[in-house]
Amino acid sequence: MEIFLYFLLAVIGLFLVLCVFQFRIVPQSYTFVIERLGSYKTTWHDGLHWKFPLIDRVVQRVLLKEQVVDFAPQPVITRDNVTMQIDTVVFFQITDSKLYAYGVSKPIMAIENLTATTLRNIIGELELDETLTSRDVINTKMRVILDEATDPWGIKINRVEVKNILPPRDIQEAMEKQMRAERERRAVILNAEGQREAAIKLAEGDKQSEILRAQANKEAQILNAEADKEAQVRRAEGQAEAILKVQDATAEGLKKLNLAKPTKAILTLKAYDAFIAAADGKATKIIIPSEIQNLAGLVSSLSEITKNNVDEESE
Repeated sequence: MEIFLYFLLAVIGLFLVLCVFQFRIVPQSYTFVIERLGSYKTTWHDGLHWKFPLIDRVVQRVLLKEQVVDFAPQPVITRDNVTMQIDTVVFFQITDSKLYAYGVSKPIMAIENLTATTLRNIIGELELDETLTSRDVINTKMRVILDEATDPWGIKINRVEVKNILPPRDIQEAMEKQMRAERERRAVILNAEGQREAAIKLAEGDKQSEILRAQANKEAQILNAEADKEAQVRRAEGQAEAILKVQDATAEGLKKLNLAKPTKAILTLKAYDAFIAAADGKATKIIIPSEIQNLAGLVSSLSEITKNNVDEESE
């Protein structure tokens, strides 16, 4: 009886210890898929949980974070029969832990094989040049197809990126030659355009210089004409002023002469002086007025009177 009691206590103690060890802590961003007697029971999320010993078990730990899988390069053939190697990167996230655990066996391998077949189908519809320049189209098509195919597995495909496209070596060499020729052609075009622009700029500069030079010459001519006009005006004003002064002097002389009440003999001498000044030794013909002739007789008479006076004084 005592042995049975000890055995019962031992079993109860073992069961209690076993129950204590059945507590599980689920970390953040993880879920645990629980089965009871081989059937799906529940899904544990983050926190503290307890499972019934010997009956419940954790089937799978599922990571809910976004995951990245880089697949090895896959051989694909384009529509123009060019074989190339393309490797892809898939970004996915598990949205349903139950579907992920029971939907497909080895889901990562399934995604890799599905990616390879989808990539071959898409590239088979494109030519080489389209394949090299249509990465966005390829990425979008693959994401849509993979997301639809993996939805029953509880997987959400967020992004698909074509990482590398490696054509055959001979194709690469031909493409490099083509690109080199294209760069040289662009360099020649840019050089020619630069020279043309430089010639246009030089021509425009010469044109502007000629226009400015013509404008400067025109302005200089206008200024010279205005200066000549001003000089002529000043010269004419000076001459007019000189004439006025001469006239004023003549008038003043006549006025003084009138005030002195000159005799006829003095007026005749003045006329004679004016006649001499007018002749100035340059005239070839001289017309002597009658007054001048009378003046000559007057001079002779004066000479005789002066001589007689002298003789009388000497006697």
